[in-house]
Amino acid sequence: MAENPFSNAMKQLKKAAQVSGVDPEVLEKLKRPQRILEATLSITMDDGSTKNFPAFRVQYNDARGPFKGGIRFYNKVNIHEVKALAFWMVMKTGVVGIPMGGSKGGVIVDVKKLSAGEIERLSRAWVRAFYQYLGPRTDVPAPDVYTTPQIMGWMVDEYARVSGGWEPATFTGKPLAIGGSQGRTEATGYGGAMIFEELLTKLKFKKGKTTVAVQGFGNVGYYVAERLYELGYKIVAISDSRGGIYDKRNGGMDPKNILKTKQQKGMIDGCYCIGSVCDCENYTHITNEQLLQLPVDILIPAALENVITKKNAGRIKAKAIIEMANGPLTPDADEKLFKKGIPVVPDILSNAGGVTVSYFEWAQNTSGFYWEKDDVLTKLHEIMKRSFSEVWKIAQDKKVDLRTAAYVVALKRIEEAMKARGLASV
Repeated sequence: MAENPFSNAMKQLKKAAQVSGVDPEVLEKLKRPQRILEATLSITMDDGSTKNFPAFRVQYNDARGPFKGGIRFYNKVNIHEVKALAFWMVMKTGVVGIPMGGSKGGVIVDVKKLSAGEIERLSRAWVRAFYQYLGPRTDVPAPDVYTTPQIMGWMVDEYARVSGGWEPATFTGKPLAIGGSQGRTEATGYGGAMIFEELLTKLKFKKGKTTVAVQGFGNVGYYVAERLYELGYKIVAISDSRGGIYDKRNGGMDPKNILKTKQQKGMIDGCYCIGSVCDCENYTHITNEQLLQLPVDILIPAALENVITKKNAGRIKAKAIIEMANGPLTPDADEKLFKKGIPVVPDILSNAGGVTVSYFEWAQNTSGFYWEKDDVLTKLHEIMKRSFSEVWKIAQDKKVDLRTAAYVVALKRIEEAMKARGLASV
């Protein structure tokens, strides 16, 4: 039976609650979303037929500010996953201390089978279904799996049509031309690289010798790999959904060259190519499961959830893990790795760069004042560095894993907000 991500999230919450001593009333309210919205989106296809697509929006908790969370267009998305992702967003905004809550949306659809016109009609239909529950002070969606800045552009335009006013702060991750933020595209990956350097300082690893494997080569995986390569770390393995490439010599690869090969061939090849020159002797094809078990210094799962479980956790050889996907480790895997002394930086901290810069975009939209990219990344670095320090200190003081420590930080802030607002007894 497949792991239920929401059940896993609740196990993580229960464990952290025992350490944090959170008020039982607050804990009970965090066990369920404030609102679950569902709809069926009817779309006219290019051939004139009509197709229906199930859609969701889970608004989990807004004690600290407007609901905030992405929308994924994915044929395997389900309500349990969306609930878990919405809950994790509450924890994520809490751990980095930005004044927002958590939500998530989804549509069950294989966008690879749709034309651009069909995707636009689907995007606009999603807004019409849920617009009464959205808004810059209510719920602020953003891109996620298989959604893009262009989709956010269509959505913010549709929101303006149905609401009667231009409100760019209702959606983040938009194109720059309509209020998007500099640095948003690479924010999640770059934020992960910032956390990576903080962790390596604590572990006393040497930059020029540290080897890294990245599972997942979408927006997040690419940008974290690119940034780490620029900083001088050795990227020795990279994969996407179809498999990947491994540098048998541990010399390191430039992710830009891997991306060029993927764009040319439609997949990550087993050969490493620089221009027209390819090396197929020192580089080899590797499966995703093999990548997870490589003897590298840092493993970065940046694809989907539940890739490291109790079944394969014992075969993990990395010295540390940084989660860039949402929920890539199950609670059982967490326990095994903690006992083995392998630190795991949790998703709610390491991939929080995306929602942090989304918050920056929202703030810029509401003020009408826009920042340069260097300003955005400087502000992001300050938040990521401070948040890691807070989480690391609690983990050391309480002798718990980093995920539990991150939850403790978030739960304290959420509890304070709920009590200050009268949403829980003082």
